[in-house]
Amino acid sequence: MNARPSIAVPRNPRATCGLRLGLCCLFAVEPIKFRTTTATAMLRLTSKERLARLAELCLANADALLSSLRFCAAHGIGSFRINSQILPVKTHPTAGYKMSELPGGTDIVARFKECGEFARVSHLRLSFHPDQFVVLNSPNPNTVAHSLEELDYQAEVAEWVGVDTINIHGGGGYGDKTAALGALQKTIERLPMQVRSRLTLENDDKVYTPSDLLPVCAATGVPLVYDVHHHRCLSDGLSVAEATNRARKTWKSEPLFHISSPIEGWNGPKPERHHDYISVEDFPDEWLGWPLTVEVEAKAKELAVARLIDELHGKGTRNAC
Repeated sequence: MNARPSIAVPRNPRATCGLRLGLCCLFAVEPIKFRTTTATAMLRLTSKERLARLAELCLANADALLSSLRFCAAHGIGSFRINSQILPVKTHPTAGYKMSELPGGTDIVARFKECGEFARVSHLRLSFHPDQFVVLNSPNPNTVAHSLEELDYQAEVAEWVGVDTINIHGGGGYGDKTAALGALQKTIERLPMQVRSRLTLENDDKVYTPSDLLPVCAATGVPLVYDVHHHRCLSDGLSVAEATNRARKTWKSEPLFHISSPIEGWNGPKPERHHDYISVEDFPDEWLGWPLTVEVEAKAKELAVARLIDELHGKGTRNAC
């Protein structure tokens, strides 16, 4: 049997040049699993059976979240992105549910609040990144309505566990980016406070650059999550240093950024595809030495975060951060 890959020794999340490095949703080798289901599977059950099954899944996921946070705290990982399906099929039009409908729903919520308390005392930052179907500027009103329901649900969980960012992309361009950005801004302006106070916008690698989104951020007060990998794939004339500085100014609290590396290198056929690990050379020097959360978007998950922690210690020493 192959030995399990090693993981970083415990460190203070702030020990890496002022950075808080973040793990996204899942684990590569650690036996911590989040459970899910489909609406099709749930709708085969009677109403009573369905609610009992969903209660079981939600409680299991609360337990898995607490285990995830304990792992992060023990290994110097300073933030954790919560899977959008932490409450499976929560907003589905026929299989969806309210927590008050689940047997033991109050206890499930209490378990999630335990997670939030653990994160608070352990100085762990928590986030959500809704799925791609959450689009606030879609010309389809049904898509927008479903997106708003999903954001409401994630804001509900955010209240329990202390999530401070619900991060989305700008959406589609729909043949007129100026009009699409105007629609995005209008939708943001009518969001309920529990969503809007947590909402962030992220530049992507296909449609919206930092330069596209920064005016919306300025108009709405929504911070920009700067994804440097996306920016390198879809340039807008800003340097990494300039984009970093402008994104940083949109935040009233500690900024949150994203890092990835291309699986086949920057000269490969699809540089937007993520590697298992992060090349330390892709990590901007401009991000060192000040309070910043960086979510590590890499397929090797906790192993990638561990390696980056070690490599950034070396890079930080060389650059005296």
